[in-house]
Formats: sequence, structure tokens, C-alpha cells
Amino acid sequence: MSPAPVPPRGYDPDPRHHPGLHLIALFEAFKGVLALVSASGLELLGPDWIRHAIRVLTWRLHLHPERGPIAHLLDAINPHAVHMTALFLVGYAALRFAEAWGLWRARAWGSWLGLISAALYLPLDVGALLRHPGALAAVVLLVNLVVVYALARDLWRRRGR
Repeated sequence: MSPAPVPPRGYDPDPRHHPGLHLIALFEAFKGVLALVSASGLELLGPDWIRHAIRVLTWRLHLHPERGPIAHLLDAINPHAVHMTALFLVGYAALRFAEAWGLWRARAWGSWLGLISAALYLPLDVGALLRHPGALAAVVLLVNLVVVYALARDLWRRRGR
């Protein structure tokens, strides 16, 4: 009779021990899908459509797209910038998918990746709440704090194993 297989270090095969990690993994995978859809949209639509949409929106908001920061934004939208932005979004999606896979499989590195990436957003979330107080900013900060707490708690529990 052979011995029972030993699971890889940092992995707990019992999914009941990680319901929060699975929820975070689904959220991260969703963000990865949104990034891929955005990258595809940028590549398919191209800079001309984006510039046109910005001009229409600014005129509807009674702004003037021919001067100020909007004019600088319109000048910056070119094929190279669109391709670079799409490439960045594909990289971001790959990172989100890797994190989602690691969290779904209850890997310690997935929790570390998620903790670090979520914690990096906390100062931005606090700044957004201070500049524009409101329910949306508060909910975003709260969700991010819950994610940081859940991942830190997971890593703390692993420390004892």
C-alpha cells in the first residue's frame, strides 16, 4: 500500500477552508475579463473612434475640446498610445488571471499576490474618499479592506502550518 500523496506546500485541498479565497478569485478573474474586453475594444475601435467619442461627450457636457486638458488628451490619443494601452491591459489581465488561479487553488503565492496588489490600492481609495466623499468611494474602500483582511488572515493561518 502506497502512502497518501502529499499536497504541495501552501495548498489546502479542502475548498471549505477557503470560501473567501474563491470569492476573491472570481472577482479577480472578472477584472481580468474586463481588462481583456477593454484591450480588445481599444484595438478594434482605434484612436479615431475614441477621439470622436471624447469630442461628442465634451460637447454634450458643454466643455470645449479644442483647448485645455481635453485638447492635450485628444492629441495624446494616437495608434501607438492605443496599442501600448491595450498591451498594458493584456498584461494586467494576465496578472489578474494568475492571481485568480492561485487563489482558487489556495496557493500561498496567490494570497501574497492578491494581498500586495489590493494593499497598493488602499492609499488611492482613501484619497478618492477624501476628495470625493460618497457611498461609491466608501464601498470601494470597504471592499478593498475586506479583501486585504481576508488574504492577510489566510497568510497568517498558513504561517502556523
